[in-house]
Amino acid sequence: MANAKDVRLYQREGAYIPRIAAVHDLCGYGKCSLGIAIPVLSAAGCDVCPVPTSLFSAHTRFPKWYMHDTTSMLDEYLDAWQEEGIELDAIYSGFLGAPEQVGAIQRLYTEYPSALRIVDPVMGDGGKPYPTYTPELCAAMGDLVDGADLLTPNLTEASILTGMAYQGQDVDDAYVQRAIDSLLQMGAKNVVLKGIVHDDGLIRNFVAGQDVELAEVHGELLPYMLHGTGDLYASTLLAALMAGQSLLEGVEFASKLVRDAMRVTSAQPDYEVRGVSFETVLGEVTQLLA
Repeated sequence: MANAKDVRLYQREGAYIPRIAAVHDLCGYGKCSLGIAIPVLSAAGCDVCPVPTSLFSAHTRFPKWYMHDTTSMLDEYLDAWQEEGIELDAIYSGFLGAPEQVGAIQRLYTEYPSALRIVDPVMGDGGKPYPTYTPELCAAMGDLVDGADLLTPNLTEASILTGMAYQGQDVDDAYVQRAIDSLLQMGAKNVVLKGIVHDDGLIRNFVAGQDVELAEVHGELLPYMLHGTGDLYASTLLAALMAGQSLLEGVEFASKLVRDAMRVTSAQPDYEVRGVSFETVLGEVTQLLA
């Protein structure tokens, strides 16, 4: 078994700018999804090619929001990419608007077989799926686990994907190991399980793979929750990997940057709903290429 500090999922070559398909929703207000993925990955010197799965007026923690499902346009959208001969180095998926959109991601996998597959199964939190996630969509998301080079669920999402009972965020190491083992048995190559909290003021993320031994990364637990931190975490982790960092280095980097951004956010008005303020910490991402 390899140590996560020695495992690299992408080798950056010289001045080459890698191209990433970001299959996420676009939210007009409340920072999340493509509104995070595009600037964070761009700061890491990546060419981000959005594939919008839905359009939101605001994220779903606001009492009033509008959603437009883009499923009907995705086939022609990707047809145009094929006609142009676009090349991809990674396919990064997050929030989906309908079960049929899993097929669009699988199409990308077929057409770009050498591209890195990063799956952030954005499905829910706090033991419950998000309002737009039907049982059919949750089941379809499970199809993306098999073959994922990296899967980044929180405990709620791991529970939905595996069928394990959700036991809150204060789970023991045996539960963590069972959850990760289940996701690896479903076909994920590497897993980062996020958001384990004990009564000690720390938050823990665990990383392991089919050939990678389990490792823990922990840091200070801040006393508030923010919308968009999962998107920021996954985007920052991918940014670090595309810059050539190891799997463990990427997890450590993403964990620190999210905490830094959360501290910035707490000084903003209405910070608990407006979304995580990452803008002033993007310099940390650009330093990945220094």
